[in-house]
Amino acid sequence: MKPKLTFVVAVAKNGVIGRDGALPWRLSSDMKRFKAATMGKPVLMGRRTWESLPKRPLPGRQNLVLTRDANYVAEGAWVFTDVAAMVAAGRAMAEAAGAEEACVIGGAQLYKALLMQAERIVLTEVNLEPEGDAFLQLDLSGWREVSRENVAAGPKDDADFVVRVLER
Repeated sequence: MKPKLTFVVAVAKNGVIGRDGALPWRLSSDMKRFKAATMGKPVLMGRRTWESLPKRPLPGRQNLVLTRDANYVAEGAWVFTDVAAMVAAGRAMAEAAGAEEACVIGGAQLYKALLMQAERIVLTEVNLEPEGDAFLQLDLSGWREVSRENVAAGPKDDADFVVRVLER
C-alpha cells in the first residue's frame, strides 16, 4: 500500500502557525508528540521551516527540503526544487523504511500546495491567539475526525491544546 501523505501541524485559534521564523509558543508536550509522530518517517518541509529548526537535520528522520534555489545546500537533507518530485521521493523513502506515511511539517506555503494530496492531518489546535506572520487556513470539509484528545497545559506549555487526527 502506498504510504500516506500526512500533515503534522500546530495552529493557534487565529490561524497563526509562525512568527519571525519560529513557533510563537512553547509546547513541550506537543513537541514530544511531534517527535513520536514523525520518528523513522520522511519529513517534508520548505526551506524556511528547515532554517527554523534548532537542530538540523531532525534526527531519526529523512529530511526533505523544498526550495526555489537550485544551488541551495541543506547539510544532512535531500533538497528539491520540484514539489511533485519531493512528494514522490518522500513516499518512496517511507515505503522503503516500512513507514505508513511521509509527514509534511511546514510551512504555510507547502501545506497550501499539498492540501489536495494530503490524506491525513495530525492537527494540534493551540488555545492561544498570538501575533504572527505565517498563517494556515485549512478547509476541513470532506475530512472526518478519527480521534481527538484535549491536553491540559503542562509545566513547560504556554497553553492547553487539542490534538485532532483527521482523514479523508
